[in-house]
Amino acid sequence: MKLIVGSKNPVKVNAAQIAMNQVLGNIGEQDVLGMHAPSLVAEQPMTEAETRLGAVNRVKACMQAEKADWYIAIEGGVDNFEDGPATFAYVAICNGEQWSVGRSANLPLPNSVYQALVNGEELGPVMDRTFNTVNVKQKGGAIGLLTNNLATRQSVYELAVILAMSPFNHTTLFSK
Repeated sequence: MKLIVGSKNPVKVNAAQIAMNQVLGNIGEQDVLGMHAPSLVAEQPMTEAETRLGAVNRVKACMQAEKADWYIAIEGGVDNFEDGPATFAYVAICNGEQWSVGRSANLPLPNSVYQALVNGEELGPVMDRTFNTVNVKQKGGAIGLLTNNLATRQSVYELAVILAMSPFNHTTLFSK
């Protein structure tokens, strides 16, 4: 079984592998390929719609590039909701025939962080500056920093992939 992840970021690749292994089993490291896949959206998506589109576009790019059994892309984004700014991720999954798109939970963001994003910065570097860290987006992410590592970027991505796999787990229920 071959799984292609639309990113070379180790957090996203590991999250996809671990989650798919929990859902399907028998997915070893040699069966997973992280690849550069353009999102065709802004480096820092600023709306739910843009974030969702980025995940879908990454899967489509992977499907055009290489043959696999499964394609997954995880796109992180931010938006300003009724209760304030938050970050989240969209997950797009395709097995070549069927699609599923899901979303993670919201992580509230401080207004100062959100304003930096509105001004054109990307979340990872803003969090690095705010918390005096280095390359946090390939580690615990803003999620780890703001939850005191009770949750991490990878743990949230793993759960989002598992949830998005529901239509594949119960195809007859979802085809009705």
